[in-house]
Amino acid sequence: MARSLWFVAGAGAGVYVMSRARRAAESLTADGLRDRVNGLGVGVRLFRDEVAAGRAEKETELRERMGLVPHGVPELTTRQTARQTEGTDGHQ
Repeated sequence: MARSLWFVAGAGAGVYVMSRARRAAESLTADGLRDRVNGLGVGVRLFRDEVAAGRAEKETELRERMGLVPHGVPELTTRQTARQTEGTDGHQ
């Protein structure tokens, strides 16, 4: 009984080691490395998008709390911009 237990344990360990070695060998091929780099790029883009969404959400929250105009609406205009929108440029 003990011999069969050790045989099964050894066979299971052998199968596990062979599958891990095959995965490691596949990850070091050109296709495997390309897949890892592409996966890293996707992860970076997802992280960047999450940070941008969080930043925009927090900015909107802060603007509402401070009573500022919504994001995307200009808060201040210069004199020259105001004159141009009125149709006069200050020269006659």
